[in-house]
Amino acid sequence: MKYLLIVTMLFIFPLYTSAQRKGDRGEEIEAYKIGFLTQKLDLSAQEAKVFWPIYNNWQKEQHEFRKERMQKMISFKKIDEIEELSDAEIQNLITNDFDFKQRELNLDKKYYNKLKSSLPIKTVGKFYRAQEAFKRELLTRYRGNGGGRQQSN
Repeated sequence: MKYLLIVTMLFIFPLYTSAQRKGDRGEEIEAYKIGFLTQKLDLSAQEAKVFWPIYNNWQKEQHEFRKERMQKMISFKKIDEIEELSDAEIQNLITNDFDFKQRELNLDKKYYNKLKSSLPIKTVGKFYRAQEAFKRELLTRYRGNGGGRQQSN
């Protein structure tokens, strides 16, 4: 039972994340994120010309990566009982998840390097800080009012 819980947790978070990006809510969240980043980063016109193409390419690659990850994890969702799997199959599922996490980390590092080679490091730092603030803001926004829209101040 413990293995089922661990393996399930390894796969649910990526599926939940990609599901959040679908439909109108995904578009609404992305528009909100762009506005949030624009405000927090306060980029010059020149910095914006550099930042937004890098950011958009990063988002595109992340979306493709998550889509691939979700497609490969669908077969796991069909498994009724973890006890029906061999130890090797379970190990394969877990190591595949590690591989996806490493690929995601490599993608993040790739775009970090693009950002830091193109923008002042303080701007890059503000971007990462703003992303974390956005996650907190989004959780507050959708938890605080049952998932609906929150009025802006």
